[in-house]
Amino acid sequence: MALPNYTPIGVSKATLETLTRYFAIELAPKNICVNTVRATFVETAAGRLYAEAMPFSFWKTTPAGRTIKPEDVANVVAFLCSEDAFMIRGQSIIVDGGISLSPAGAMSSLEGGEQ
Repeated sequence: MALPNYTPIGVSKATLETLTRYFAIELAPKNICVNTVRATFVETAAGRLYAEAMPFSFWKTTPAGRTIKPEDVANVVAFLCSEDAFMIRGQSIIVDGGISLSPAGAMSSLEGGEQ
């Protein structure tokens, strides 16, 4: 999803996703797993400042029923660092409570039908 005033951040995130794929291949012979965790609007002071500047408020909740907390992201990172995730390589794991599945639908339900 492209957002207004987000170009530098969006481009840097896209670059990291590409590097993730290349590093996953290059570092595999050293038995190093490389993945990326992508989170949207994590409930932090910095996240709230950015979210408040947006023209819509889809960050206030998600299809999961609440905003993303730092612990949600940390749990995914901890899993990826475990032996259970050994076969996950070069992936971008999205932690967003389902908001990326249908941003227009989520905004509509949160804004009382207005988009």
